[in-house]
Amino acid sequence: MSTIHPTAIVSPKARIGNNISIGPYSIIHDDVEIGDDCIIGPHAVLYDGARIGNRVKLSQGVSVSNAPQDLKYNNEKTYFYIDDDTTVREFAVLHRGTSSHGESKVGKNCLLMAYVHIAHDCYVGNNVIIANTCQIAGHCEIEDNVIIGGVTGVHQFSKIGKHAIIGACSKIASDVPPFIMASGHPARYYGLNLIGLKRRGFPKEEIETIRQVYKLFYESGLNHTQALERINQEFASNKIAEGILEFLKKATRGTVRK
Repeated sequence: MSTIHPTAIVSPKARIGNNISIGPYSIIHDDVEIGDDCIIGPHAVLYDGARIGNRVKLSQGVSVSNAPQDLKYNNEKTYFYIDDDTTVREFAVLHRGTSSHGESKVGKNCLLMAYVHIAHDCYVGNNVIIANTCQIAGHCEIEDNVIIGGVTGVHQFSKIGKHAIIGACSKIASDVPPFIMASGHPARYYGLNLIGLKRRGFPKEEIETIRQVYKLFYESGLNHTQALERINQEFASNKIAEGILEFLKKATRGTVRK
């Protein structure tokens, strides 16, 4: 059974699932879809294009799918997706996509803490934690199992690879490869995210492969092109190494330095 506070404004056109709680003074616009077992806190606003999965929790003052802060945006029909079991804390602001991608998305089982901003055309993977007041600019991609420390800014079009961890108060102005620690202003490479990899059950052999790949990339003295060629030669047919190599090749903004 759903519970909707009498002060909430819920459009009759919105599609609402079962067992939903909508708090005081929240506003649900016309073109909104909410799955089952969700909690919408007080003063939350879900704008047109909001697509909310099951068991999602939105705390007080959260704004989902507001118009993007992009001067090229011309009121095209775009979306913001939040997948199942994700929690968004107080006063986070999540903007829908532009005509460039048509959507922004946050994956499953994520935690977005208070005052986080996810801009237009962003993709956030599964099991991601973004701490308080982080600001993610447009067109960024954050892969699965990433942790971003509080008060971090991420430059537009940047990409953060899976299982990376970012220190608090960092400035991300280039791509962060998978499995590493990065921190600083601007962020720099500080070794592997060993604790995270061990907690997630990575075998010792895979961790050692990751270590050797980044030793070549960051510590061999080779330039970018030479390092990639060497990694390709020494780790042919190794899936972990191939994944890292693919990320490094596609790093359009360059990668964080040591």
